[in-house]
Amino acid sequence: MPVGQGALSWPFPPEENEYVHMPDEEYDALFHHFVYNKTWLLSKFPPETKYITILRHPFSHLKSQINYFHLPKVLGIQHTKNPIKKFLKNPWQYRNRSETFFPHVNITWDGTRNPMTFDMGWPAERADEEEEARKYISKLDADFTLVMILDHLDESVVLLRRLMCWELQDVLLYSKSKNSRPYQYKFYVATPEEQENHRGWSAVDYMLYNTFNNSLWRKINAQGPDFYDELKYFRRIKNDVSDFCMETMKDHNGVNRSKVVTASKWNPEFEVDRDYCWHGILTGG
Repeated sequence: MPVGQGALSWPFPPEENEYVHMPDEEYDALFHHFVYNKTWLLSKFPPETKYITILRHPFSHLKSQINYFHLPKVLGIQHTKNPIKKFLKNPWQYRNRSETFFPHVNITWDGTRNPMTFDMGWPAERADEEEEARKYISKLDADFTLVMILDHLDESVVLLRRLMCWELQDVLLYSKSKNSRPYQYKFYVATPEEQENHRGWSAVDYMLYNTFNNSLWRKINAQGPDFYDELKYFRRIKNDVSDFCMETMKDHNGVNRSKVVTASKWNPEFEVDRDYCWHGILTGG
């Protein structure tokens, strides 16, 4: 875990003083915001380690990035009603503004161009090297047990449970949105011309997304027809438990109510209480 709060060295390589060290320098799990660095990971984790991450559609991600990192101000378009529309009219004209160079680590970061592939270890300054990027993405496909897709989150979670041989209670999600930041252009739909410009500007991210979206569905199809039976069951239990947790956490009297989830072909019987709601699905702990 990082010594302080926040990401683990992101967007830089991990430094020795930035994470808690174990006596033998061997670790069981890392769950954090982190730039994928296979060399560093192999020095800390055994070869059979499973790697899992999540991606989202590049255009949805662009809107989130521009909002979260306050990029309209960086790009000089903060007074525009719709900065997404303004930016996508000609993304290339903002290149000198969108790129940030960190000389102490010789790293370039661009919040608008291929940011997901950057987080997967592909250098931002190599954005135009699409054939080499394609080879790198193929290596990622071999490295990762599963790359989940936010746009198909329930399907991704059910597949994750199966591939990792986990229990249902290990992967239940809160069905209500917990981290939804409203902003003016959140639901903006790009025009065909804007879509084309974004695909050209952030081509490697689209390559990454398409590769792992296709990979997700191949893995799902290999699971057999009962996958969709489990998916339907997962959604029902997720909603039931989320409703229970929402009501339980509203009760400020400290009464520790419980709910029993009966056994099914996909899970043994288990009990949900206030502690599970808080540590299991409300905070993801």
